[in-house]
Amino acid sequence: MRARMALWVSGLRWQHREVVLRDKPASMLEISPKATVPVLQADRVIDESLEIMRWALGQSDPQGWLDREGAALIAHCDGPFKVALDRYKYDTRYGSDRQAEREVGAAWLRELDARLRNDPFLLGDKAGLCDVSIFPFVRQFANADRAWFDVQDWPGLTRWLQGWLDSPAFVAIMLKQAQWKPGDPVLWMGESA
Repeated sequence: MRARMALWVSGLRWQHREVVLRDKPASMLEISPKATVPVLQADRVIDESLEIMRWALGQSDPQGWLDREGAALIAHCDGPFKVALDRYKYDTRYGSDRQAEREVGAAWLRELDARLRNDPFLLGDKAGLCDVSIFPFVRQFANADRAWFDVQDWPGLTRWLQGWLDSPAFVAIMLKQAQWKPGDPVLWMGESA
């Protein structure tokens, strides 16, 4: 999601291929043996969402997202929070204590809420790379137990999350696409598609 949002906001046009992970196309495996999504083949192959974001915004950053990176917040999200999120969502796979992992994640979400009580975005009055990098993981956390999430006293976080869910970039990139197969017509995405 976050890579697609950065591509969309950059105004770039890209050829989109919807991949089902249990049925990965050979062409994807040829360019990225890592075999994970997203993968972007541009001037080089980039197979990390954050790096795709930086690449796209490095081409064009009309909203100034790179000016508000928040590297420490992103690192915490992609590190300790993501670990807790996975162990919360997939407790049977990991053999983890779901409630304990939820509390680890919730502790960090309380910190984000405190930032967002007085500002619309994590680093002030404008959205940045930080917000877009973290938003999809907060969304996953919320959706793991929406009834529980919705009764938490997180007014800033709740407003921020809903704002991203309603954003034109998110709405545009979340349109369902059919699984790509070799020989399918090219599907162009982006503002100029």
